[in-house]
Amino acid sequence: MDIEALFGLSGKVVLITGASSGIGLHIAKVYAQAGAKVVLAARRRDRIDKAVAELRLQGHPALGVYLDVTESASIAAAFQEAESHFGAGIDVLYNNSGIIYQKPFLEQEESEIARVFDTNLKGAMLVAQEAARRMAMRGSGVIINIASTAGLRAGGMLSSYGASKAALIQMTEVMALELASKGIRVNAICPGNIETDMQESLKAFEQALIRRTPMKRFGRPEDLDGVSLLLASEAGRYMTGVSIPVDGGQVLAWM
Repeated sequence: MDIEALFGLSGKVVLITGASSGIGLHIAKVYAQAGAKVVLAARRRDRIDKAVAELRLQGHPALGVYLDVTESASIAAAFQEAESHFGAGIDVLYNNSGIIYQKPFLEQEESEIARVFDTNLKGAMLVAQEAARRMAMRGSGVIINIASTAGLRAGGMLSSYGASKAALIQMTEVMALELASKGIRVNAICPGNIETDMQESLKAFEQALIRRTPMKRFGRPEDLDGVSLLLASEAGRYMTGVSIPVDGGQVLAWM
C-alpha cells in the first residue's frame, strides 16, 4: 500500500475559503505540501497575495482569488477564475469561512445575528452549491465544511455562532445524502478551541476552557492536519456525512 499516495493530493485543485489567516491559511499550506494546486479565497486580498507569493517561492502551484461568501456573483467569479487559471475544475472545497460574536443571548444585536448566519450558514451553503454544481458535471468531488464543537453542544455566549454551526452540521448530512449519487463526498470537521485570531475573544475564559478539556490545552491549527488530509484524499473515499470533533475531548466533558 502506497501510504503517501493514499493521503496525498497530487494534481488535485483545492479551493479554501477564509484562507487569509488562521485555519484556512494553515490548511492551504498543508494541502500544497501534499501536492495540491491550492486556491486561497478570501476578502483580504493583500493577505492572500502575500501567502500565494510565499507558496510559489516554495515551488507550489497557488492562486489567490477575491471571494465574499455572502455574494453569489463573487462566488461564481472566484470559481471561474480558479478553473481558468489551472485549466481544471475544483476537486476539493475546504469550506472554512466563519465569524463569531461572543455575547450573552440577550445582548446579541440583530445586525450581529444576521452577519453570523450570513457568513457561517448562508455563505457556506452558497459556496457549497457552486462547488457541487460544477463537481456534479464531472461526477466527482469532495466538500469539507468547517463546523465547530459549538454546533454539537451548547456553550455560553455562543447562541448565534453555535446555532449557525449546528445548522451547518445538519446541512452537511443533507448534502451527503443528496450528492453521493453524483460522486461527491461531503463531511464536516468540528474544531474545538483552536489557537487562531478568532479565538482572541475567548482569552478571558481560556483557563476555564482548558480545565474543561480532558487534554488540558487549546488545539493548534496543525492538530487539524490529519483529519483534513483524510477527508480530502483517497484515504477517506468511503466516508460521507460525518462530522468529526477535533477538540481534545472537550465534547466528552460536556456530556
